[in-house]
Amino acid sequence: MKVIIIGGVAAGMSAASKIKRMDSRAEVIVYEKGSYLSYGACGLPYFVSNVNDDWKKMIARTKEEFEKTGMKTFLQHEVLKVIPYKKEILVRDLEKGDIKIDTYDKLMVATGANPIVPKMKGMHLTNVHFLKTLEDGIRLKESLQNPSIQNVVVVGGGYIGIEVVEAMIELGKKVRCIEAASGILASFDRELAKIAEEELEKYGVLLHTGEMVEEILGVQQVEGIKTNKGTYQADLVIVAIGVRPATGFIKDTGIHLGSNGAIIVDREMRSSIPDIYAAGDCAQVYHQGMEENVYLALGTVANKCGRLAGGNLLGRHDKFIGALSSAAIKVLDIELGRTGMSEQDAKRLQLDYKTVIITAYDHPAYYPNPTPITIKLLYEKNTKRILGAQAAGAKGAVARINMFAIAIHNKMTTEELGMADLCYAPPFSGVWDAVHIACNAAK
Repeated sequence: MKVIIIGGVAAGMSAASKIKRMDSRAEVIVYEKGSYLSYGACGLPYFVSNVNDDWKKMIARTKEEFEKTGMKTFLQHEVLKVIPYKKEILVRDLEKGDIKIDTYDKLMVATGANPIVPKMKGMHLTNVHFLKTLEDGIRLKESLQNPSIQNVVVVGGGYIGIEVVEAMIELGKKVRCIEAASGILASFDRELAKIAEEELEKYGVLLHTGEMVEEILGVQQVEGIKTNKGTYQADLVIVAIGVRPATGFIKDTGIHLGSNGAIIVDREMRSSIPDIYAAGDCAQVYHQGMEENVYLALGTVANKCGRLAGGNLLGRHDKFIGALSSAAIKVLDIELGRTGMSEQDAKRLQLDYKTVIITAYDHPAYYPNPTPITIKLLYEKNTKRILGAQAAGAKGAVARINMFAIAIHNKMTTEELGMADLCYAPPFSGVWDAVHIACNAAK
């Protein structure tokens, strides 16, 4: 069995490792376009901000460690084309420029996603950056060490954009964040996203929502930006307006793609063409709560689905139980988490639902320094089955969301979780935890 894996970061290396654990005799070849394998890209903002001072800490396993298992890995090799009826791929060595053909018995596409690059004037200027790959992070960190870089503009208010905003605050920069939508962190409901906005403004972030960048100004390097509402000074611009699945090289293969270019797979990670599998940010994934395929560019999903695909490439038929869109973000002194459906999801699916919002403390007032946690709970009106939950607070908010994720996974009702036997001690929670209080407020 010869398996070729295209992409060597999260899903790809999870699959490769699973294959070699199951069958050490299997021939596994990995082609990775970048210069590094198996790194934690979610750690990039914290590397840029010097919270982590060594990029090597983000490497889960090195090329040498992987190759000790018997697999072959090729860095800076870009797959240009897949020819399914011949079971061939066309590969370019980016260092030498050579192009070769390789053959496979089974193929996995794990190419991830590329940052969306807006078509506007000034994108070529020095000090315009993205933050998607380890190479991006190293370049950005080097640029920020120049003491003349003081005014930073972040374009985009999603997860990466807001994490970068926090990184710039950590570095003592003056930060302006411009988001085209009416609010930041679109995957959170407005009540929770507003808490994050207030936290950013408390730290002096100049937050512009409902504003569109039209041009980056400068001659050779960035000097400012122009939007549909004004012109602002900038020494460095970071563009984080989203990602797009890196699937351009398979568009003419007959592999079925979603509207955004993500590979459509079943719950065994199989594409529409036999012997071709896909997982990670280049593919769709089954959502357990909404019972449909969605696009979720999350490291948790990529690693789980990659591991599952590895087993299935060797003949297993394990089905992915489904994702819940569970995600968290730190915004300066607060944390936000969400799981399951948002209210927008429930409206789109035309569900009969209700919501409740509560604020409770992470532990009782008779133990020092209690802090508030705001929880929004979404549940089915008649059955009270929990559909989604979101939370924000200085500490403990994400831990509570993990409880809700398990509850949604097991189709629990607000009544069941509201009486669950959770731990109690004054340093940790009250006799009625914030989770209990939210569930018992559901009427």
